[in-house]
Amino acid sequence: MSDTEQTPAVPAQAGAPAVETVARREPLLEVDHVTLRFGGVVALNDVDFTLYKGEILGLIGPNGAGKTTCFNAMTGIYQPTEGQIRFRGQKISGKKRHHITKMGMARTFQNIRLFPEMTALENVQVGADAHHKTSVVAALLRLPRHWKEEREGREKAERLLEFVGIRHRMHEFARNLSYGEQRRLEIARALATDPVLLCLDEPAAGFNPAEKEELLQLIRQIRDTGVTVLLIEHDMRLVMGVTDRIVVLEFGKKIAEGLPVEVRDNPKVIAAYLGVPDDAA
Repeated sequence: MSDTEQTPAVPAQAGAPAVETVARREPLLEVDHVTLRFGGVVALNDVDFTLYKGEILGLIGPNGAGKTTCFNAMTGIYQPTEGQIRFRGQKISGKKRHHITKMGMARTFQNIRLFPEMTALENVQVGADAHHKTSVVAALLRLPRHWKEEREGREKAERLLEFVGIRHRMHEFARNLSYGEQRRLEIARALATDPVLLCLDEPAAGFNPAEKEELLQLIRQIRDTGVTVLLIEHDMRLVMGVTDRIVVLEFGKKIAEGLPVEVRDNPKVIAAYLGVPDDAA
């Protein structure tokens, strides 16, 4: 199948943007031959891929493959040693994390990072604050603009908690929520920053099969709203069921890229996950 004939691996849901041909798709994130070294350790080795607007892209690989390191380079935690990363056509290598967030990229973390002593509602409101323009003085003086942004932030937080299915828990402290609810809360907080790209790092970790199925539906619903999704996930059934394309890393280097069915049958990917040589596959 040629690039111009590629179709989504899963049927589009109602209202979901169709995955367009390569010739027509709009690049949203470009990882351009990125290498990242920590002393003598090469964490990423000439990694190169493009994420297109409106798709769900899976970034997979065995433990230690460099997936989260790649996320960290994209979101400003690490700076590439070589190569560059472009988001919405602009070079973001070297930009601070809050600048990247304001440009429209949000992420969750492999280890949940909520404010445990704040309510679910307050946690999401923190995300909404990313785009508030009220100055410190205006907030201290309780000027009308401050009250307007506070009200709008609360309304947005309530809508997002409803969207992820935990609005009924909005007044509970984050530490009192179940593990699955905390995962959903972290997604809601990320969405509160109004991203055009949402990066999910192991969102199904610790989930039972029913929770994973619900998460799969939620990811599709997020894409239906117009948000592009980049997904790191170990659960291959979830990855194969929700992504349009997949990029595979091993020891910090890209070893495969393509449609889910192509990646699933790739001898290099099979070898990476099963620990057998390529020529034995």
